[in-house]
Amino acid sequence: MSIDGPREECGVFAIAAPTRDVARLTYFALHAMQHRGQESAGMAVGDGGVTVVRELGLVASVFDEPSLMSLTGERAIGHVRYSTTGANKWDNAQPVTSQRMGGMVALGHNGNLTNSDELRADLAEGEMLLEAGTDSELIAAAIGEAAGNLAQAAEQTMKRIVGAYSVVALDEQSIIAFRDPSGVRPLSLGRLGGDGWCVASETCAFEQIGARFEREVRPGEIVVLRPDGVESIQAVPSKGAKLCVFEQIYFARPDSVLDGGTVWQRRRRMGEQLAVESPAPADLVVGLPDSGTPAAIGFARAGGIAYSEAVVRNRYVGRSFIQPDQSLRRQGVRLKFSPLEDVIAGKRLVVVDDSIVRGTTTGQVVEMLKDAGATEIHLRISSPPVLWPCFYGIDMADREQLIAANHDVDDIATMTGATSLAYLSLDGLQSAIGTPASGYCRACLTGDYPIALPESADKLRFEADACGSVGA
Repeated sequence: MSIDGPREECGVFAIAAPTRDVARLTYFALHAMQHRGQESAGMAVGDGGVTVVRELGLVASVFDEPSLMSLTGERAIGHVRYSTTGANKWDNAQPVTSQRMGGMVALGHNGNLTNSDELRADLAEGEMLLEAGTDSELIAAAIGEAAGNLAQAAEQTMKRIVGAYSVVALDEQSIIAFRDPSGVRPLSLGRLGGDGWCVASETCAFEQIGARFEREVRPGEIVVLRPDGVESIQAVPSKGAKLCVFEQIYFARPDSVLDGGTVWQRRRRMGEQLAVESPAPADLVVGLPDSGTPAAIGFARAGGIAYSEAVVRNRYVGRSFIQPDQSLRRQGVRLKFSPLEDVIAGKRLVVVDDSIVRGTTTGQVVEMLKDAGATEIHLRISSPPVLWPCFYGIDMADREQLIAANHDVDDIATMTGATSLAYLSLDGLQSAIGTPASGYCRACLTGDYPIALPESADKLRFEADACGSVGA
């Protein structure tokens, strides 16, 4: 868990399996992807009709045994959410729904559209009501007014929308998934024995339910899931893979497979490369759990320094709706991390983390480790400096709030109280990933945005006219 990283995004899941308990499998798949969003969870099940359950909170608090037993069908989609467009409220929980051809379509979305304002204006001529403040609802509304079956409606919609999106959707007859033509947000296809197929943001969801990873959904592709197979439709031309590089650095679970390799191994290689580029005189290498741990192991291995667990994470402190009081708030990261003083006292530490974005909590971690007796703290960051905001589905600060965009490395070290600070180089990052830079979106590191940017980046911009007609 990054001490000061970007906020999570979302996770989506879809399954077609007539002989299985699809609601229960969806529950466990969403639980595996809980790290991608902790604000709300939901699922929709289809079997001649569409039933939707969604609520604020974690997966385990939204669903219980009676609710799962009531969700019967052959097809299901699921969603865990962190808000990147729209506020954290029930109306914005997913799956979102839209009326379509006398029935209903339910939809879950990971990403951000960059032509939301234009799309919202185009939809203004219709009579459809919008109740949420998200671009996800705009996608559902566009599908709702399109002709043909669900896959054909999605194909028409993909030609209207611009941005980063991985989407799952179902109606009374079918279930589909589709991915933006640049493939910014991840989406993978899995097979469930001989009687089902599924799609998920991360392959860790397949492991949870006994499915086997088959391949990634291609950029610009629609997959129609059926129990006996998958239909592939290249709805819009691929613009070449531009997977978000922060999936490899921070977002994805370490045991997930992305771009042909495990995330854990790539993070370990990031740490190894960081040790080569920026060694430090120290007694111990410490990783901040959990995303900093593989890189810390790699740094220790390459640097010839002992690795030790020295910080314990409180795994039950998450994105809580109950806020700490002022005295606890001042303790900041101590609500999430506890140092092992017996390990730390009298030691020079290399502290490895995946990123520094705002820099607001990094100093608190340094102070915590000093209070535990560390004599020196050399911060090593297993990614390059974050210099530009993201517009494609990650809730990241404005550029004015990005500490590396406004201060040099020495200044940041002084501001945080670290003995020294170093970041992994851009070339070093790509070497560790092992895939050419052309295969990734690295806009937050370079300012080179692969998709047209929105006119407005305010994630709450649709809230004022939600619950009214489109464009009202």
